[in-house]
Amino acid sequence: MATATFRSGRVAIAVAGATALVALGGCSGSSGGSDAPTPKGSATGTLNIVVSSATGSDAGFQAVNKAFVAKYPGVKINFTAVPNENYAQAHSSRLTAGSIDVGLAGPKELPSYVPATNEGDDARLADQGGYVDLTNQPFMKKYIPTVLDEIKYKGKNYTVPTGLSYYSGMFYNKKIFADNGIKIPTTWTELLAACEALKAKNIVPLGIGGKDSAGLNMLGVVQSLYPTAQDKEDLAKNLYGGTAKLNEGKQLQVLQNVDKLYSYAEPNFAGVSYATMTSDFVNGKFAMMSDGTWNTTTLQQAGGSKLDFGYFPLPASDNAADNKFLGGKVELTLAIPSNAKNKDAAIEYLSFFTDNYQLFDDQAGFALSVVAASRNKIYTEI
Repeated sequence: MATATFRSGRVAIAVAGATALVALGGCSGSSGGSDAPTPKGSATGTLNIVVSSATGSDAGFQAVNKAFVAKYPGVKINFTAVPNENYAQAHSSRLTAGSIDVGLAGPKELPSYVPATNEGDDARLADQGGYVDLTNQPFMKKYIPTVLDEIKYKGKNYTVPTGLSYYSGMFYNKKIFADNGIKIPTTWTELLAACEALKAKNIVPLGIGGKDSAGLNMLGVVQSLYPTAQDKEDLAKNLYGGTAKLNEGKQLQVLQNVDKLYSYAEPNFAGVSYATMTSDFVNGKFAMMSDGTWNTTTLQQAGGSKLDFGYFPLPASDNAADNKFLGGKVELTLAIPSNAKNKDAAIEYLSFFTDNYQLFDDQAGFALSVVAASRNKIYTEI
């Protein structure tokens, strides 16, 4: 599985802005918050939590928040789940104002071939001591070590991973498949044959949220045509170096395959939102949709007993071996800004979140980031 260290599959998350860099840069030393407290079990005061919004994770945070306040009645939680399209601006302004105790961050180290000017603001903030260093916090030992390795920045963990998601697969309606004799396709030719068979019976093969999630189809195609981490690394390096072009070779095949998928989509899909696509899938308006597993609990709760669905890798190659793996990424990662007004409560919250991770993930439906937790049944099937 190729893993990307992004905080959210649903948005390109927050730029903090130059003002935030200045505001946070002087708040602590370059150690990234070496004076961070450890959990003491006596949190009090106001705790401001700001995250980007999604149905499953919002419900998960609310479940944790309710339990946290029950244990720590001296804490008042101000929880803000910002719509994805507004998150960057809200995060930047609140970070600058020092009104975030727990928020999202994701500092990333760049490959050598990427210009330093492309470094994200989260990385700059971490370099300037803008985030609390969580590396040696006791609760961090409860996270899966390989997941922590993926989100390390220059050898340190500034963030807590709320889970993992796969994003290069397709949800499918098991009843529609069974009723029409369709088997899970393992090659590109089989996928096209399945789409043709469904189309011949006046069943829309594929749902696409053209307004805000059409790009997931391309991610699935890229995963199959560039199946290994080295394949993707070489592609990125060659694109940056100008030796690879989008109108030739596999790059062109990616575009052609995506265009073919679009031909099997519902009419006027370009105007369909992600929420509408999800609702239409629940109501059986099409057989498949390219999506990330972060949408699992939403489908399970909305579909109830009337919807039986599964998830398989989008098979964009005619070599079945290339289609066996799913592209994955680290989901929302929580951080404490160094200018947080209530670091004690923030640390206590992250410790509590870890110990009560099941409360969160039962709602969020992510693949696990904590060692001792029970996973959603969809991951057993995958």
